[in-house]
Amino acid sequence: MKNKKSGKKRKRFERIRIAEYLVSGGAYFWAGYLTFFIADKGLHWTLWWAKLSANVVGWIINYMLQRFWVFKNPMLAKHKIDVTKRYLIITGVDFIIDYLIVRELKVAGLTPYLGQFVSAGFFTFWNYAWYRWWVFPEKYPRPKRV
Repeated sequence: MKNKKSGKKRKRFERIRIAEYLVSGGAYFWAGYLTFFIADKGLHWTLWWAKLSANVVGWIINYMLQRFWVFKNPMLAKHKIDVTKRYLIITGVDFIIDYLIVRELKVAGLTPYLGQFVSAGFFTFWNYAWYRWWVFPEKYPRPKRV
């Protein structure tokens, strides 16, 4: 009986976490989208610089929401440097993939404004997996003994 009850709690917890993840992802996306619009249309920056500036704004918002709300875990406080390094690594990989997706869709004739929606669809699933199991894991791996 106890296992069935804890299984239901775990599923409910995961559904709430996914909802929080989607809300924080929306904050990242729309802040970045607005920044991209300003950099592109207002400042007339190249695609590279407009995407980079949009992502920097989004990354700051995203890190704070993911670390301290969605994947909050008091144990991660002891691993701030490692968690931040992991976040920066996956974010760097994400930026290159995101830029390539948006650029190639632009070359194919799709506006970068729509390309960002396509890219966001991919990263919704991709990043959840990376954040949950590698960047902000529930059980942080113990350090290796030397």
